[in-house]
Amino acid sequence: MAMVEHFRDMALNNAWSNRRLLAACGELSDAAFTAARVSFFPSLSATLNHILIVDWYYIEALEGTGGRGYAIFDNEIPFPHLGELAEAQAASDRKLVDFCARLRETDLDRRVILDRAERGMKEETVASVLPHLFIHQIHHRGQAHAMLSGTTVKPPQLDEFFLFEDHAATLPELASIGLSRD
Repeated sequence: MAMVEHFRDMALNNAWSNRRLLAACGELSDAAFTAARVSFFPSLSATLNHILIVDWYYIEALEGTGGRGYAIFDNEIPFPHLGELAEAQAASDRKLVDFCARLRETDLDRRVILDRAERGMKEETVASVLPHLFIHQIHHRGQAHAMLSGTTVKPPQLDEFFLFEDHAATLPELASIGLSRD
């Protein structure tokens, strides 16, 4: 498997995982979604908004659109309500899937400029930013998953995506959000 194919699968996995996790959170009341919990961020709302903001930051850098740069972090909870957050996350996931779908092996060495605020503008490559972004998402989704365990809602299975035997379950879910592994 070429790296670009791996990145495409990771982007699809990201969209699938976010959909599952946000759907489970949709079973919570607003109070439970914003309730103080033990984790790096103090609530499910704060954690899931952080995932989205960081996605925006790196996707804008990967696309080279200029975007908001580090100012993107000025509002830590742009979507206090789950419905709006889920819609924004789905749109961001779609952008990442589309970006990865267009990737060619030669794109992996392309320079990406990251605005690191007081640390200045830093150069990375597509091949270094994408794995960093995916690890970030997985890391914080794991925290949200653990927080969800402390509620009345059963956390969704998020680790069955890549094995061939898992395709029967993941393919219909991807199709329901307009995505496929083809």
